[in-house]
Amino acid sequence: MSSQLPSTSRSLPIALIRAREGAMSPIREMLAETGITEQQWRVLRVLSEFGALDTSTLASRASLLFPSLTRIATTMRGKGLITQTRDSVDRRRQFIKITDKGQKIIDEYAEPAAQIVAEFRKTLGDENYETLLDLLEQLDPGSKPSKA
Repeated sequence: MSSQLPSTSRSLPIALIRAREGAMSPIREMLAETGITEQQWRVLRVLSEFGALDTSTLASRASLLFPSLTRIATTMRGKGLITQTRDSVDRRRQFIKITDKGQKIIDEYAEPAAQIVAEFRKTLGDENYETLLDLLEQLDPGSKPSKA
């Protein structure tokens, strides 16, 4: 092993993957009841929080690649979870909006999702939970530097 590389037990990329799996496991269990995917859940969450968004903004806020969002949106439209309309001025620009059916899923699963978050907070403690989010934001290439 190269002395320049950290042990895999202390490798940030590997630790992040392990942590992601630990964080996503209870969410996957919850979503199994809904018939929607993790990516579709993120899209619904973002639309529920921010309202109708153009596709580029939605892809960014939902942490999706634009081509993936295009495919996911097609499926979600078919399920009646979102609507998609073209901008009347710039026909290339499209907006996506959550439907009542999509919002119903968010509303029905808000409490179980909040319980999952509460368990993470309990495991880490409130201060560590917030610190972890702040630290992870520093690694996010799409985040803007905060003005302290």
